[in-house]
Amino acid sequence: MRLASVNVNGVRAAYRKGMGEWVDSSGADIITLQEVRAETPDVEKLIDAGWHITHDPCVEKGRAGVAVLSTSAPQAVRTGLGPNSIDTSGRWLEVDLDIPGAGKLTVVSAYVHSGEVGSPKQDRKYEFLELMDARMKELGSSPHHVVVTGDLNIGHRWLDIRNWKGNVKNSGFLPEERAYLDKWLGHEDEEGYNTGSGGRFVDVGRAFAGEVEGPYSWWSYRGRAFDNDTGWRIDYHLATPELAKSVSKYWIERAPSYDTRWSDHAPVIADYNI
Repeated sequence: MRLASVNVNGVRAAYRKGMGEWVDSSGADIITLQEVRAETPDVEKLIDAGWHITHDPCVEKGRAGVAVLSTSAPQAVRTGLGPNSIDTSGRWLEVDLDIPGAGKLTVVSAYVHSGEVGSPKQDRKYEFLELMDARMKELGSSPHHVVVTGDLNIGHRWLDIRNWKGNVKNSGFLPEERAYLDKWLGHEDEEGYNTGSGGRFVDVGRAFAGEVEGPYSWWSYRGRAFDNDTGWRIDYHLATPELAKSVSKYWIERAPSYDTRWSDHAPVIADYNI
């Protein structure tokens, strides 16, 4: 089973730049999308009829939006995380799929707020992370396979950001933000880090790549960030332990050149042998 996840930075713009060709050639069985920024009829017009499309648009048009494309029909769908007083629309989508021989698989497409230190945007990010933390605890104790994918807008460790020293006071690498990933994965100095022990998840990308810088999944459009590989690894597959053990291949599909990109993020892909 091949699962790909990507922040498309606006699905209509991405399709104009070549995303459709990537979808057709990806070989994926499941594709999770973030920052769709479109209405459901718009998505349905773009995506080939062979896909089952599950989409949660944001209540604010032109913002956020998450989707799951699957070759089989979902058995159940859940959207949002919390009370109506906190808007989580277009940022959290759960789909249950029946995988022959493996049973139920829950796939999450998540898009965490980008945040901005000292602003209401950062407050909303923390509100969302608190709700997400509660749900991660529930999913971590699930008896079936679970994988949380998407743009979490947090680099967990210094290995995940090229210019980490210059970003320790910026949203996306704040200690308070990284502490949430510590909860879900463990701290690098702790026994059991990134093993999925104690109801935690496994960061498939770090488990597969090892203790190396990157590989990065997002590069700013500004300057020569892409050409110089000055990126951030903020797009994840967080899998329950048994599912993580089944991964035979993992990679970030970086565009061959700046002018061939159809998003500022690259697809994060893994093959799960279940």
